[in-house]
Amino acid sequence: HHVVCYGKIDVYKKKLQMVSPEYEIINTADDEDSLGLKRIVPIYPLTRGMTQRYIRKVIKKCLDGYLESMTDHLPVRIRNTYKLMNIKRSLSHIHFPEEFPSQQDAIRRISFEEFYFFQISVNLRRLSITQQEGFKHQISDAQTLSFIHAFHFELTGAQKRVIQEIKSDMTQSKPMLRLLQGDVGSGKTLVAFYGCLMAINNGNQTAIMAPTEILARQHYTNITQLIDDKIFPDIHVRILVSTIKKQEKDEIIEELKNGRIDLLIGTHALIYEEVQFKRLSFIVIDEQHKFGVQQRALLTEKGDNPDVLIMTATPIPRTLCITLYGDLDVSTIDELPPNRGAIQTKHVSHDRVEEVYAFVRTILKKKQQAYFVYPLIEESQTLDIKDAENMYKHFKARVFKDFRVGLIHGQMKRSEMEQIMLGFKAKKIDVLVATTVLEWGVDVPNASVMVIEQAERFGLAQLHQLRGRIGRGNLDSHCFLIADPQTQEGQMRLQAICSSRDGFYIAQKDLEIRGPGHYFGRHQHGLNELKVANPATQIDLLELARKEALAVTQSDPNLLMKEHQAMKDVVLKRYPGYLNMVKAG
Repeated sequence: HHVVCYGKIDVYKKKLQMVSPEYEIINTADDEDSLGLKRIVPIYPLTRGMTQRYIRKVIKKCLDGYLESMTDHLPVRIRNTYKLMNIKRSLSHIHFPEEFPSQQDAIRRISFEEFYFFQISVNLRRLSITQQEGFKHQISDAQTLSFIHAFHFELTGAQKRVIQEIKSDMTQSKPMLRLLQGDVGSGKTLVAFYGCLMAINNGNQTAIMAPTEILARQHYTNITQLIDDKIFPDIHVRILVSTIKKQEKDEIIEELKNGRIDLLIGTHALIYEEVQFKRLSFIVIDEQHKFGVQQRALLTEKGDNPDVLIMTATPIPRTLCITLYGDLDVSTIDELPPNRGAIQTKHVSHDRVEEVYAFVRTILKKKQQAYFVYPLIEESQTLDIKDAENMYKHFKARVFKDFRVGLIHGQMKRSEMEQIMLGFKAKKIDVLVATTVLEWGVDVPNASVMVIEQAERFGLAQLHQLRGRIGRGNLDSHCFLIADPQTQEGQMRLQAICSSRDGFYIAQKDLEIRGPGHYFGRHQHGLNELKVANPATQIDLLELARKEALAVTQSDPNLLMKEHQAMKDVVLKRYPGYLNMVKAG
């Protein structure tokens, strides 16, 4: 018997050492035990009670027992064109490579197949949409220009461009399925309202679905403000959320069914069975990655192939756009409105937090306002982390005792949250202590400072969303990230957020740091089928697979040809039910 140790070898006092190694006792005469000797060995994630040796034995038995019976689903022509291994060799070499280059070849082969079949499923969904008959809205150039010039401010060039793209889609008979991405504060809601207004002008109904009540109410406030300002009079808008009283809900359902409501704004309450439209032709789904595929499908089914505009303030890197949204047309608002103040972002260690508090006091004396954000509502018994409630009490009693301090978090009643946010907007609160519920807050142009404590506990996209709450007016703003990151990933996140305000740059960094699975959630987007492939690091391979998948679906849109039958079976097996939700996005 021998003892084999695994671990990182380094030098200590001129001698080699291995700190806290894993070890196994093996029998060198046992063929299975020799899997871990004198060769490149796989390292698998372990759970309690499992060993590397045991998992290697199981994997080896599976390969020996089933490898020869495996079918290679990639066409021979593609394998030859791109010099890809066959499936048997690639599975063998990804687990037990003879040398590292052969393992990389195996990874490339399996990644190509995953990209290829995923792209075929995306293309089939897109083709099924273009074959349907939707609403052909009548929109004149004069109507569009009238909308663009209706405001007391100039729309950005990007907003005008996207409005024209939406108009082009809406005037065609095939249903629109467009993704509108733009950074926080870029003016997406106004562009979405253009589509709603044009549909209403055609005698139809429209809907906006948001993931939270706060965000739904913000849309409602912004749009009703436009109507109240007499810019767009005579439009009947209602809001439907789960907290409204039954009498009001019944009234909305009745008005909606009779066609008296032009625009219904709400949360997932819009997909309830009793919510029925008379003639729904245009839908806006905001922050769509917060919804499941089925939820989006249920809303679109309430109309007869309505036009769908999907909005996100989380900019999506190009590679993920191709992978996840190849079936959507993509519009990008890559320009912020003019006269926005600069935002300076700084990483500050916990031992210097008093300096930040002193700076905030100078800002408050200028009659400006500040946010403080914490990861927890209440004190945790297991984590040594500052929480919102205790810090609120501390600020009120000591740090900011000369100022008005408020508290908001997700466990409050909706009416209470709304009252606090409106009080902050009305400058009745100087310092607002909050949790991440602030991510979807109302616009407060006078708020010029944000302090995010325990910043290493927030995701990069979340930090960017939170920071977007300041800099909404013409004031120069400051964002302080209080953190002592213990991991390399935490340090990389803070470096990225401090170095740029560009949401697209931050999105790409987030993808590189966390990988595609965590970016939006694997289950909702079919990413659970990408076991090996990574759109963040294999862009060239993704493009090749996409090109080949497009060639197949263009020549045989329904995969009816004999040589494509096996391919069709693979797609349906890997994405059961996924292809049926063609309009869910």
